[in-house]
Amino acid sequence: MSTPLSEIVPVLEALAPLRYAESWDNVGLLVEPRREEHPVNRVILTIDLGEDVLEEAAERGAELVVAYHPPIFSGVKRLTLATASERVVLAAVRAGIAVYSPHTALDAAPGGVNDWLADALGPGVRAPLVPATDGRPDTGMGRSVKLDALTSLDALVARVKTHLGLTHLRVASAAEHDAGRAIERVAVCAGAGGSLFAPLTEPELYLTGEMRHHDVRAKVSAGASVILCDHTNTERGFLPRFARRLAERVPSIDVTVAARDRDPLRVV
Repeated sequence: MSTPLSEIVPVLEALAPLRYAESWDNVGLLVEPRREEHPVNRVILTIDLGEDVLEEAAERGAELVVAYHPPIFSGVKRLTLATASERVVLAAVRAGIAVYSPHTALDAAPGGVNDWLADALGPGVRAPLVPATDGRPDTGMGRSVKLDALTSLDALVARVKTHLGLTHLRVASAAEHDAGRAIERVAVCAGAGGSLFAPLTEPELYLTGEMRHHDVRAKVSAGASVILCDHTNTERGFLPRFARRLAERVPSIDVTVAARDRDPLRVV
């Protein structure tokens, strides 16, 4: 039994309210293939909607793709076959596949991407680094974590590797942490955390996907350490949890994670 797209979109918006997305972001329903009701039986979740993932969605008979990163981001002046991003949008329309993107709304939401990433560190008290403007205490960008127990940098690196399923990370360690000083306060941001971390001085450790070279050096010079996991490695592992939540709320649809979605970078 199918479920109308018009009934699934409110569920997605409840899981990650769009009002919490960053002002520069492009979230919500981005591709609506038809004006009349759009029945959905299968949904595929992905971080990036490339041509390979769209082909997978079509092969698996999906009527909806939830792409964490919006495939339509900046202003679009034309739709041609010249670029991959334009081809993906045109192909989605031709195949009758709707596209929805939650992006930073899902980062900010309680139990969303940033909370999942913070789970890697172990138990502690959490709060948004930038709280939501409506005053909701558990919602906002990034996460500040005060660990219940002081923990060494080596132990935290091992926990992050296990949580993200990675064998290698990039670590910039402060001299104090190399000497054995334990860590209590951590700042977390999925994706790219440089701009969010820039004004912070209290965290002893910064966990994110990517930061600029000079930003990393500045934090280390100030006595903090930095763990970089590469951008989408701090996001992709959340998709199975998100799939379960959506399936629980709309049990009539089949929700799976794209098999062809992967980080564009690999360690060689």
